[in-house]
This record gives sequence, structure tokens and C-alpha cells, in this order.
Amino acid sequence: MAEPKTDFELAHVLFMDVVGYSKMLIDDQREGSRELNAIVRGTEQFRSADKQGKLVCLPTGDGMALAFFTTPDAPVRCAIEIARALKDRPEIELRMGIHCGPVSKVADVNEHANIAGGGANMAQRVMDCGDAGHILLSQRVAEDLAQFREWNASLHDLGESEVKHGFKLHLFNFCGDGFGNPATPHKIRASPSTRRRERRVIPVASAIAVLTAVALVGAAVKYLLSRGEKAGASKSLISEKSIAVLPFENLSDDKGNAYFVDGIQDEILTRLAKVADLKVISRTSTQQFKSKPGNLSEIAKQLGVAHVLEGSAQRAVDHVRVNVQLIKAANDSHVWAETYDRKLTDVFAVETDIATKVADSLQAKLSGAEHQAMTTRPTENMEAHELYLKGRALAGKRTADDLKRAIDYYNEALTRDPNYALAYAGIADGYTLLQEYSSLPGAEAFPKARAAAEKALALDNDLAEAHSALGLVLQTADMDLKGAKREFERAIELNPNYAGAHYFLGLVVLAPLGHIEDAIAEVKRAVELDPFSAIINANLGYCYILAGRYPEAITQLQKTIQLAPKFGYTFGCLGIAFELSGRTDEAIAQYQKADQLQVVDYHGLTFLSHIYGTIGQQEKALQIFNQVKAVEEQKGEVWAFGHALMELGLGNNEQAIDWLERSYQAKESGIIVYIKVDRMLDPLRGNPRFETLANKIIPPDSK
Repeated sequence: MAEPKTDFELAHVLFMDVVGYSKMLIDDQREGSRELNAIVRGTEQFRSADKQGKLVCLPTGDGMALAFFTTPDAPVRCAIEIARALKDRPEIELRMGIHCGPVSKVADVNEHANIAGGGANMAQRVMDCGDAGHILLSQRVAEDLAQFREWNASLHDLGESEVKHGFKLHLFNFCGDGFGNPATPHKIRASPSTRRRERRVIPVASAIAVLTAVALVGAAVKYLLSRGEKAGASKSLISEKSIAVLPFENLSDDKGNAYFVDGIQDEILTRLAKVADLKVISRTSTQQFKSKPGNLSEIAKQLGVAHVLEGSAQRAVDHVRVNVQLIKAANDSHVWAETYDRKLTDVFAVETDIATKVADSLQAKLSGAEHQAMTTRPTENMEAHELYLKGRALAGKRTADDLKRAIDYYNEALTRDPNYALAYAGIADGYTLLQEYSSLPGAEAFPKARAAAEKALALDNDLAEAHSALGLVLQTADMDLKGAKREFERAIELNPNYAGAHYFLGLVVLAPLGHIEDAIAEVKRAVELDPFSAIINANLGYCYILAGRYPEAITQLQKTIQLAPKFGYTFGCLGIAFELSGRTDEAIAQYQKADQLQVVDYHGLTFLSHIYGTIGQQEKALQIFNQVKAVEEQKGEVWAFGHALMELGLGNNEQAIDWLERSYQAKESGIIVYIKVDRMLDPLRGNPRFETLANKIIPPDSK
């Protein structure tokens, strides 16, 4: 008889126990366990993972193990929450250890959920090396966290330590403001393998960079910080397989060929982006360096990459010359360079050759499907391709007139090549954006967008842009989150570096479904791939708001304001974060700034009315309420969700629910889908009418 198969999953395990537990009186043990359990169960990370069914909790007598099947930072954030809560409980001396590794879900003798495997065992060994107050991490966890600036200052290399059975672990101490123990653990100090180490904190990214480089090439890879940063600040760990394709210089006599030169850059970038082994920065962010770059190392640092591809293109009648050079940013050295003189009809072959040689130079591993995707020609008709490039250049300007002209160019391209799938995908995106940037009603825009996206997929089911376009239609027009999730995930599968797909998956699908931590992880990934996108950065802050992580939301939104100081939407989000944090005066100031900057959008006024109502200034709230009505009458539109907020601020809960029902009927999908997670609506929770509506919009069985 065949043995049953054991299925292992990757878990992020937090192990903890109370130091000196066995020496405590039984009553103290019981009381301490009760308090610790309450603190752990009250953390945001525990509640979120438990709600999603992505947590296994294992009691261990003097502590517990928590296995998170969510994101790598979940156990770390949970540990921080626990440590800060224990500041008022000095009698509970807790130590914690975190590791990421394989576990198998099993049932114990009582048929309760349990875990087994190296992931849990290793987390316990990591914890065993600590003293009271310590949060220790394995090297695997530290390497994951070092990818994000948020954690670098809190990671401190302790070196290797010998544990049970002579096994050696490379450990990191995790400590910061209000959490952790900065002292070197006693076992580390006493360990022969670490006793002779110089006792000082080493920036974690530098340490990990050395370890990684030794394993790969036997030499340390160091990243130099720009002048003006504090000495000793931790260095970001940047993958050697990361690249930014900067805008190519247009050397053509006819400067009207700029769209063609931009197209060459974008095609090379798009082909590279399909390789999962590479990190490729989005065109939106690389366009910030449109003029000829000066300090490439500084640009690379801002974009978070190790390599930069720059070049130029010159078009003359039916010929094109392309010069490219791949540069290693750390030392400004040339890795590879080449000049191509070809006929215009060979431009796709040039783009493919450049992308392939760049991937080879970065030692990227390509699957058969990825190699095929890099060599695929989008069309055989160069005239159709040029019309498509003109349309894409206009679509990037995001104005109603430019979007309409872009759609015209895409349609004209289809007259030259009726099977040009990318042109159909462009039309789908164009109509989806038009209902946002113009007065075109969704009832007219969405059917056209859907038809174009479906036609694109009928022609090429492996087109990531078409899957993303269809996902946006399914979410926006149908509020079909399950269908949208399928399409965005397929787009990411086809193009792992597709920042937009990561962004939409996190923001408009996972967040409304209540998978907030997963949403944050996806939007963070989008920020990594498109670091200069104001909307993506702002909505990372909004996701933090949905998670109740207000300090992080405020920090992220303030950073976004530095990036784009005239982007009114960010000020509105910052106002929400301040309001939910109880910082009323600051919230009002931000809502006022949002209203001043959003000349076309009056939504900032609705939030002002709401907050004045909540603090008892009803006369002022009603004054702004009437102002909103006057603006809407002039525009010939009504924002039902905004009316719900204003009624809610005035304490009119039933009227607020009336307006939420109208918001749903009007398909205000950009906001009403957050009904189960929007913390501004918390006063309505428990109301039977509200709960019925919420379950209608997001059914309980949604995943």
C-alpha cells in the first residue's frame, strides 16, 4: 500500500516563549498565558491572517508558534505589535524567533490544526538563541526584509551561532523604536564561533550583499550611498539581475520621429519584462529621465537597479540605426554595447536581439515560453505598428482629447492589420480610461472596452496587456472580483514585471476582498517596478489605511507628496489617515489642500463636510453639503458615495445607507467595492441593511 503523500507549504513562522516560565507560580503562569494569548489574538496580523484562513496557531505550553501563510513580513509585524503591547507588561519576559521554511499541516491527537516540518523547527532554534525581549531572525528572513528600506535600519547581523546537534545558524537581531532588545544575546556572546567578532552593528544589507556575492562569485558587491546621506546608514540590497531601460535619444533629422524612437525603447523593455528572473522598471518611471542622463549611478539608485540600458536611434527613410550600451551602475563600466544598421522592416529583429543579449549579459534564466515571448513579432505590417506607436504616445498623456485620438490611431492600425492584438488591447484601455478622464458614460465605454479586450485575447491569448484590460473591465463594469483576479494573475504570469497588473490585483481585487496584507504586498511590488508613479505610491498609502496601519500610511503619503506635490488625490488620502488617527485639525488641512488642487474633482469637499459633522460642527457641515449639491447640479452628476459620507458625518445612518445603495446601483465600483474594508463606514457595521448590502456587493463566499 502506498504511503500517503505529505504536502509541504512555505510558511513564515513566528515562535515565542516566556523566559523563566517554569520558575513562575502556577497562578502567575496561568495569568501570564491568558494575557499573552489576548495580546497575540488582538494583533492586526493575527486577526487578518486568521480571517483569511492563512494562519495556524500551535500552543507550546510556555509560548506558541504562529505559522503565517500570507506575506514574508507578517510575522515581523506581528512580533512588533506584541513587543509594543508588552511594554506595559514587564512581568512577561518574551523572546521571539522568526524563520521562513517548509511546513506540513497536520492534525494532532485532538484533531486540532498543527504543523510539522523544518520551517517550525528552525524558527524554534532561532528563538532559543535569544534572551528576554529579543526578536531574532534567520538569514532567510533577513534577506527578504532587506529588500525594503522600511526594515533595513532594524536589521543587525549577529553572525553564525552553533545550535542543537552542532548545526550553525546565521542570525540577525531585529530591534527598533519600541520593540526588540538591542543587546547581543548571551548565547551569541558565549559562542566560540562569534566570540572573536568585533562587537558592533553591521548594516544588514551590506552583510547580506557580502554573503550573497560570496555564494555567487566569491566577491563582495557594495552599493555606494549618495552624498549627503548619514554615514553608516544601511545599504539597499539590489539584485544584479535588475535593469532600467532609459528613453533612447532621438538622432533623426525629423524630430517628429520621437514616437518611433520611444517605441524602440518600450519594445525592448516589454520583451525583457516577460522574463521572471529579471526585475525591469516600468516605462512610467524611466520616462522621468527623458533628457540625456548625467549621473547613471544616481539614476540607478533612485530606480533600485544594478544596470542601465541607454541608447539612441536614428531613422532615415526606410533605414534605422540603433546604438545601445549596457552599463553596470556601481562602477559605470560597460558590460555590452552594439550598433545596428538595418532596414526599417527589421526593427523587431533588432529589438529582440538587444533584449536577448541583455538577458544573457545579466545571466537571466529563460524558460522556453519566455524565450518565445521575447522573439514574437506583434505584427508583420510596419505601417500598422507605426500607427499603434502614435496612439500609445497619445494615450500616455491621459487627457480626454488625446485618448480619443489614440483610439482613432489604434483603429487605423487595424485597417492595415485586422489581426493586430495589441491595437485591440490599446482600444480596450482607451475606453476604460475615457470613462474616467471624460464625460463618456460607463454604459457606453465599458461594452466597447470589453469587446476590444475579448477580441485581443481571441487573437492572442498570451497577451498580458489584454488580460489586464479585461480584468479592469470585469472589476469596474461588473464588480466581478473573481473574474478580475483571474485576469490580473494571468497578466502577471505572462509578464512578471507588469507594474499595472500587480497594482490593480492588489488595489481593486485583493483589498476589497479583505486580503489587505496580500494587497499591500502586490502594491509594494508595483512601487518597486514603477517607483515614480504618484498614483501607485498614493494607493500604497491607502492600502495601509485599510489595514489600520495609520503611521505607515501617513509616512507613505507624505513621501508621495514629496514625489508629486500637486497631486491632490494624495492629500485626500492623507486627510483620511489623519482623521482615522484622531488628528482632526491635520485632517481638515489636508482635505482643504485636496480641494484646492483637484480643480475638476470636488470629492475633497465631501470629506470636509463629513469630518465637520463628526466633530459636531453641523452648521459648517451642512454649508459644505449644500456647496457640493450646487457643484453637482452645475456638472449634471451626483457622487452617491460622497452623499453617504456626508450623511454619515451628520449622524443620519439610514440616509447614508440609502446613498450607499444608490452608489451600488450607479456602479461607482471605484469606491463602493471597499464597503467591507472602508474604515470610514465602521459606524454602520452591524446595521442589518448595511450588512445585507455589503454581502450583496462582496458575497461571503468571495475569495
